[in-house]
Amino acid sequence: MSADNHVTTAMTPVYPGSVDAAGQRATLGVLGGGQLGRMFVHAAQHLGYLTAVLEPDAQSPAGLVSHHHIRTGYDDPAGLAQLAQLCQAITTEFENVPAQALQTLALTRPVAPSAAVVGIAQNRIEEKAHFAACAAVSGVSCAPYAVIETAAKLQAVLDERADLLPGILKTARMGYDGKGQVRVKSAAELATAWAELGGVACVLEKMLPLTAECSVLVARGWDGQVVSFAPQRNVHVDGILAVTHAYEGNLPPALATRARDAAVSIAHHLGYVGVLCVEFFVVEDGSAHGGLVVNEMAPRPHNSGHYTLDACDASQFDLQVHAMAGLPLPQPRQHSPAIMLNLLGEVWFDATGQPQEPDWRSVLSLPGTHLHLYGKAQARAGRKMGHLTITGPDVASVKTVARQAAGLLGLPGLDAI
Repeated sequence: MSADNHVTTAMTPVYPGSVDAAGQRATLGVLGGGQLGRMFVHAAQHLGYLTAVLEPDAQSPAGLVSHHHIRTGYDDPAGLAQLAQLCQAITTEFENVPAQALQTLALTRPVAPSAAVVGIAQNRIEEKAHFAACAAVSGVSCAPYAVIETAAKLQAVLDERADLLPGILKTARMGYDGKGQVRVKSAAELATAWAELGGVACVLEKMLPLTAECSVLVARGWDGQVVSFAPQRNVHVDGILAVTHAYEGNLPPALATRARDAAVSIAHHLGYVGVLCVEFFVVEDGSAHGGLVVNEMAPRPHNSGHYTLDACDASQFDLQVHAMAGLPLPQPRQHSPAIMLNLLGEVWFDATGQPQEPDWRSVLSLPGTHLHLYGKAQARAGRKMGHLTITGPDVASVKTVARQAAGLLGLPGLDAI
């Protein structure tokens, strides 16, 4: 699928607080009821929109705070019809909703991002094909890889692509936060891993000598206008984001500029509308600052961009609302250096596995701390329960407080702060 299949056109803006001819107040909808949907709902409501969430979970974080909560499955025709009737524009909070649901909604309402683009992000094979097609313009390619969909293709890789080992075998679909990924060092390990993953379609990526990971958030409107945030440097632990560094100097300037330009190129190539996060690896290539390799994209706001709620004059969720509703996109400005610490379910258990209440009193007594809990009733290992952003007048003070907070909560990634 080429960029020509994703041409976007201007839409009639849906202004906050407006009322249509039938007396219905401007309402924005979202598929998905998790924390990203919750923060989108808060941003839309702050501007004056009504909101509607389609999510089967009656206790979902977004459903609990929205004006309307449609408690049906994402592919339920009646639920989709109700969402379309209530809303003037619709988005999604995560990429694993059925792309067909977005396509159905788009028959009668503006939907951003499009079903086609979400479908690409759902499939690593298609995603990598787009990165490769865009490389000539973006200047950034993905890691060397091979597609494994059948036993015959597996054998071909074993026979002809030994250069991809050691590598990481990733399922083409439904992989996130380290799920559906297996590191393999040999041909035997690759064959075993593919069988253990169920023989489903996968990509085998060559492991590269990484020095850092970063991401870029881009917002693109229906008219092609683009704004972006400066790149964030990210630290992952066991495949899950642990720490985000967001301040001047977190990456070499030339590398940061290159990442930002590449993310904008990818958004244009897709004809994207909405907020897009593009993740990159920084790899050793003999140059002064390292090379840049595109890893994956998320067609939505991203965990690594949560710091924008507290450190910028417009957050990633504000831009999500602006983009989908056809409003102008202001170039966001970061007013404070920031470090974001992810709060997983482990924080709610002590070293013996017994439930505990985190020491919020001590954490919130630290200067510049901003706590965001997502309203999830039950904590469990690996579950994203919230995040803590630390802002301050300078990078040194932010790092000092971040170390203190991470120590109080027993958070990983301390060596990277």
